[in-house]
Amino acid sequence: MSTPHTHDRFAPSEEFSAHAIAGPELYEEAAADRLGFWADQARELVSWSTPFTSVLDWSNPPFARWFHDGELNVAYNCLDRHVAAGRGERIALHWEGEPGDSRSISYAELTEEVCRTANLLTALGVGQGDRVAIYLPMIPEAIVSMLAVARIGAVHSVVFGGFSADSLRSRIDDAGAKLVITADGGWRKGKVTPLKPAVDQALAARGGAGPQETVEHVLVVNRGDNVIDWVPGRDLWWHDEVPVMDAEHHPAGFPAENPLFILYTSGTTGKPKGILHTSGGYLTQAAFTHRTVFDLHPEQDVYWCTADIGWITGHSYVVYGPLANGATQVIYEGTPESPAPGRWWDIIEKYRVTTFYTAPTAVRSFMKQGREIPLARDLSSLRLLGSVGEPINPEAWRWFREIVGAGTTPIVDTWWQTETGAIMVSALPGVTTLKPGSAQTPIPGIDIDIVDEAGAPLPNGQSGLLVVTEPWPSMLRGIWNDPERFVETYWARFGDRYVAGDGARRDEDGDVWLLGRVDDVMNVSGHRLSTAEIESALVAHEFTAEAAVIGADDETTGQAVVAFVIIKSSQLEHAHQVADVAAVLRRHVGEQIGAIARPRDIYVVEELPKTRSGKIMRRLLRDVAEGREVGDTTSLADTAVMQTISSRLRH
Repeated sequence: MSTPHTHDRFAPSEEFSAHAIAGPELYEEAAADRLGFWADQARELVSWSTPFTSVLDWSNPPFARWFHDGELNVAYNCLDRHVAAGRGERIALHWEGEPGDSRSISYAELTEEVCRTANLLTALGVGQGDRVAIYLPMIPEAIVSMLAVARIGAVHSVVFGGFSADSLRSRIDDAGAKLVITADGGWRKGKVTPLKPAVDQALAARGGAGPQETVEHVLVVNRGDNVIDWVPGRDLWWHDEVPVMDAEHHPAGFPAENPLFILYTSGTTGKPKGILHTSGGYLTQAAFTHRTVFDLHPEQDVYWCTADIGWITGHSYVVYGPLANGATQVIYEGTPESPAPGRWWDIIEKYRVTTFYTAPTAVRSFMKQGREIPLARDLSSLRLLGSVGEPINPEAWRWFREIVGAGTTPIVDTWWQTETGAIMVSALPGVTTLKPGSAQTPIPGIDIDIVDEAGAPLPNGQSGLLVVTEPWPSMLRGIWNDPERFVETYWARFGDRYVAGDGARRDEDGDVWLLGRVDDVMNVSGHRLSTAEIESALVAHEFTAEAAVIGADDETTGQAVVAFVIIKSSQLEHAHQVADVAAVLRRHVGEQIGAIARPRDIYVVEELPKTRSGKIMRRLLRDVAEGREVGDTTSLADTAVMQTISSRLRH
């Protein structure tokens, strides 16, 4: 990681601080009474149908219960209460489709659409606790679907539209989904990407128990006008079913610990983990962090988070945080380069976006395209920038501020995870003196530490493991159907502290610098991918005897997938007849998992570097992939293997 430049410090302007939502007193209040602080936030930012009297039940760690005797309706908090307060005409969503079509939807209109959809879900037999899989592009119906599921106390499992049928199937199956909401297709890079065919394939009977036994209906949005197959009785068109439903729906209160969603994330085994989040604590921290970290003034701000709803950033900072706070926001269906580079800047100019939250990968890609593209647009409406998904390198941070933010806008570099549910470490823009590349400091009410392998706290300047030392409101409540894996993955190492799996260090001022993953999970363009899952996909191909996958540094995507494969001896002749074995295997991974997991490079090798116990030494493969001198090889069963691999890569 880049060394911080001690002279690169950016204090907030007096004008920004004077009007900022958050002040230094928040840190003082939280330090004086952490649980009282979170209780105050929950009462101020969330409407409760039954007020809570208990803040935190930590009697059975690591299984927390926050505000557990209170009841609320999450959708009511995001919709109805704004309408009841006279803000129904405020725009909730400025939606921009990739082909150029657009809609601006008010809070009143969004509430009606969610009510109609909630009534349809109820009519289809979906109720409290039932799971609904959502596999949609970034269209308004995606947000409507999530809120309608939440409104009736059901549990949504959103699956990123770029995932394959097999990935979709495993997630539907694990959750036991009763309904799937999808679209015929979605626009991406100037053409329609089909979605319904992947659902059909995922639901196809293959013998034994599976999603085809739990899914009763598939609700389909007509977005792409592409030809799709249809199963009468199971498949339903959104435009036939939703508009005819009643626009009135009573939002019942549900316990604060009622499950809100399952979101699957890659793990260090091949099986994705279903991260479970509940309602009251999650909404409290999502709303609090959205309001304070992004300095939200809902009457005047236009907020845009570029994340897809298939990821946790889309859940917390496209749907629940912004809508709970009554924000006006932009959502966009397509890619930054469609129909030409600069599309995102055009959208910022069109809607006068004030707050722009995106990934370092995107910033680096804009740097490669050239500053003349954003400088050709009027970006003067921007007053705050944000970064999410991976550590942002100082060079990209400075470019982002200078070129996009006209050299004046604060940048909030946020650290958090699918598991944490909401932002944990970030600057507060009216308070913090910013340093390019540093995530800075825990938000008020969050306690973290950096420890060594034995769990002992480390002094400033030393790198170690990032841990969370106290329970927090938006924390995951477990792994769906697998409490043992929850304990083993996050808590077993130190017992009383959450192990984030990220390396970090504090500088001389105590500011936090993130160093990336310490396990075998890669971070590609802000998306967490398991090496084991990609290796499983590679080995599933008839050519492959064995595979090792690593994440290698990449200036655009942060990390890139690089694979080393051994071809089966029985397949050598066949493989030699194929013009490009690597292309075949890359395509196969894309079909098995999704395009985001396709390796950038695939190297065919004769052996992999292994210890005498059979463990693959991935750090050595990372050395050679990144062009470094290969490290210590003394623990290898065959030290000549790395020389052979290095020679193969050079040629």
